[in-house]
Amino acid sequence: MNLITTIIAITLILSTLLAIVSFWLPQMNPDHEKLSPYECGFDPLGSARLPFSLRFFLVAILFLLFDLEIALLLPLPWGDQLDTPLTTFIWASVVLALLTLGLVYEWIQGGLEWAE
Repeated sequence: MNLITTIIAITLILSTLLAIVSFWLPQMNPDHEKLSPYECGFDPLGSARLPFSLRFFLVAILFLLFDLEIALLLPLPWGDQLDTPLTTFIWASVVLALLTLGLVYEWIQGGLEWAE
């Protein structure tokens, strides 16, 4: 019982301390960029009909694709407990090979070049 009380006390003290530090530590001197509601770099008072760069969307989609790779490979450590762990390894290798081929294709096509 004494151990549980000690753990709860340490948890409460640590969380209270971290909450106080998180409110006290940041510097509160906002500038024009911090007060702007937009974070994309476009002027909020300008025309709304300016075209977006397709490179921006391509990089965002590539990021989501390679981020999804992590979600697909996350259960991989539990795959070695199956009856045939070799099958899990083969499927993970297929996923990684496809993503690597996609990355090589984008690199060759120049899709990863931000500035021309």
